[in-house]
Parts: sequence; structure tokens; C-alpha cells
Amino acid sequence: ELKEIVFIIQSQSNSFHSKRAEDLKRDILKQAADLGKELPTVLLIHEMDGHEGAWTILPLMRDFSVTYGRNSSWIFFCEEDTRIQVVKLLETLGRFDGSKEWFLGKALYDEESTIIHHYAFAENPTVFKFPDFAAGWALSIPLVNKLAKKLKSEPLKSDFTIDLKHEIALYIWQKGEGPHLTPVPEFCTDDVNSYKVDHCATTFSNFLPLCGEPVKKEDVFVAVKTCRKFHGDRIPVVKQTWEREAALIEYYSDYADISIPTIDLGVPNTDRGHCGKTFAILERFLNHSSPRTPWLVIVDDDTLISIFRLRKLLSCYDPNEPVFLGERYGYGLGTGGYSYITGGGGMVFSRIAVQKLLASKCRCYSMDAPDDMVLGMCFSGLGIPITHSPLFHQARPMDYPKGYLSHQIPVSFHKHWNIDPVKVYFTWLAPSTEESLNGKKVGYNREDL
Repeated sequence: ELKEIVFIIQSQSNSFHSKRAEDLKRDILKQAADLGKELPTVLLIHEMDGHEGAWTILPLMRDFSVTYGRNSSWIFFCEEDTRIQVVKLLETLGRFDGSKEWFLGKALYDEESTIIHHYAFAENPTVFKFPDFAAGWALSIPLVNKLAKKLKSEPLKSDFTIDLKHEIALYIWQKGEGPHLTPVPEFCTDDVNSYKVDHCATTFSNFLPLCGEPVKKEDVFVAVKTCRKFHGDRIPVVKQTWEREAALIEYYSDYADISIPTIDLGVPNTDRGHCGKTFAILERFLNHSSPRTPWLVIVDDDTLISIFRLRKLLSCYDPNEPVFLGERYGYGLGTGGYSYITGGGGMVFSRIAVQKLLASKCRCYSMDAPDDMVLGMCFSGLGIPITHSPLFHQARPMDYPKGYLSHQIPVSFHKHWNIDPVKVYFTWLAPSTEESLNGKKVGYNREDL
């Protein structure tokens, strides 16, 4: 029965995202009403919980168990851009015995072991399957109840959340004591207009969001963090690839080199962390380099980014709101903790966000503190939510499953390690002529990088 499915939309509080999630909720309820069925429960995850970690889902299991453990059969999770055919979803879930423990989804796997999964299953990474959230995924209530019980006896450890879909699958699997992911062919990530989707219960709208005109080139200020030892090898890559897409760009270093040119911020280089340098960049953005530009992007010298696509994406955000955008990681979210934007994929700030941050007393606890984590802690303390976009990437294309990247138009990747970064840029990030003309998704020739 439809009323036995609890729908959880993995939503966010930023106004652009919460509106999309509300639209999806309305669509699910309308389909249910049109079927003459009793309406199911549809919840938005960002409204569900007082603490920062609701998006990591496991902290909610005990609430799910208490509230839905008796009168529901399934909890079905999806993203705001997942599109659901309610009738087909009912049919699909109906094939599984809801009194048993099931973990259902569209399976992803690593082709080679990767840093973002702590090199798990290094001997054969393809054996471990984890769900593509974009296709939707489901837990049967007996499994939810079991997880809730386990969480009660063994609370979550304070740890990093890096790739949630992989970490949830590991937690459920329990080194073989719990169920594997069961792949469900009806959970799809093809676009709703694709010829492949006749059998699908779910599809995914996988265009780059565009809300009106792209943000003007002059409205995005780009700050590149570098240091003297990388002037010779990393900066030339930026110049050969994406620098020309940026109207306003400055390179910040520990040494002024007029050939680039770099700006010495007077902050000594640190081997890790860079907190002092980042706060100096924020200060400079607000007061010197660009006193009126609405958007700031801070990247590393080995970040590969499409400013062209970023400008499209930013058309969906209101620069008058405090926006802090990028790829979201978490620290200690099972026990309080905070979310942060991981620096390598690029950190995007609205001017208001920078103003609020610098007006607060929150600063680096040491010059070499991890800047991205300190920023996360500060924004969390200010009650400014972090906005996640899966189009920013902390690692290289080869570090992500092909099936996952296939429904994205990426904005950034990071690191030059063991790859030709210029080739990666031109394969994955350079605007094609067709894209520049009409913004539609195009077939890229993405040879296996």
C-alpha cells in the first residue's frame, strides 16, 4: 500500500533547494491523490531535525523506527531532482517481501580503489556496491528497526563524512553481518525524456541548473591559493585551461612573482591547512580587490574548474542571502559536529556570507588549521547553512564511479596526481560549442581518464 511508504527527500534549507524539494513533495502527493490512494508521508530532511547532521541520515534512524516502525513497510529516500512514477515504484517495491531486511538502490561501485573511500576493498573494489542517491534508494522497516537498535547500543563515532552513499552502505553491510545493496533496475538516473526510461520507477533531471541568465563574468571574483614551489608546475595548467573564463582573478602566494602575477599576502606558507591565508583572502575580497562583486570563489592551484558552468549554476542562488556553496563533507556529525565545504573542489561565497563571517569573532585557531573545516565551524556557529552541490569534486574524475558522473555536468575536479590535468579539463570541463550556445546537455567524448 502506498501509505506504507515513507518518502524522505534529501533536501537542503537554501531557498533554491527547498523550493525544488517542495515541488517534488507536491508531485508525489498529487500522484497519490490521482490514484485515489491514502496519502503517504513525505518529509524534507532539512526540516526533520534540530542538529546539523540530519543529512547524514544514520542519526535519524531511531526516530524513523519509533515513528514508522509499526505501521510502515518502506522508507524511500531520494534527491530533490529525482522524479518518481508512484505507480511503478509501488509495483517495484511490491516484488520484495517487506517483512525481511532489504537495502535497495541503483548500484555504483569503484573501478579502482580511491582515496575518497579510504582505499576500501583495495584487492577488488568492484565487489562492494553502494547506492546512487539520485535514483532513489529504499530500506525495509525491519532493516530500519535493526539499524536503530544498533545505533542505540553503539552510538556513531565522531568521524568524517566524505562520501555518504558509500559510508551508509558500509554501515548497513556491517562487514557481512548485514545486507548488501540489492540492485533494482527500475531505479534509474537517465533523464525523464530519454528513450531508456520506459521501465523506470525513478528518473533524474540531470541538466545543469540554470535560472534565467548566467551570472555575469564580472560578478565572480576568483582567488587562487598557491605558493612559490608550485608557481612553475601548477600555475601554467591554470593558464592553459580555465583562467581565460575568469574576468576577475588573483593568485595569492607567499612570494610576489610579477610574471604570473602573484600577490604576497604577507602570510607565511604552511604545508597544510592554510587557514591564515584564506582569512587574508576573505578580508581582501571584502575591502580591497573587489568591493562590490557579489560572488567569491576560492580554489587551490590544482583545482580544475569551469567558471562558465559555475556562472550558470550561480544564477539559481540569491547573492543577497548568505550562501556558502561547494562539495559538502562533515566532521563529527554523529555527535554534534559540523558540515564544511571541502576546499579542493572550490568554495563559493556570497559577499553577504563573507561579511557575516568577518563580522563575527570566529577565526583560525592556528595559521595552519584546515581552512575549510574552520570555515565550516564558523558558519555552523553563525547558523548559516552549508549548501551542497555534487557538481564540485574534491578528487579526480577517476576517483568517482562512472555511473555517478554520467548524470552530472561537473563544475570542478581537483588534483593533478597521476593524470594529465590539461586533458582532464578539456574532456570534462571545457565548454563545448553546443553547450555555449544553448546550455543543453551534450555528449562528451570522455575517454577513460
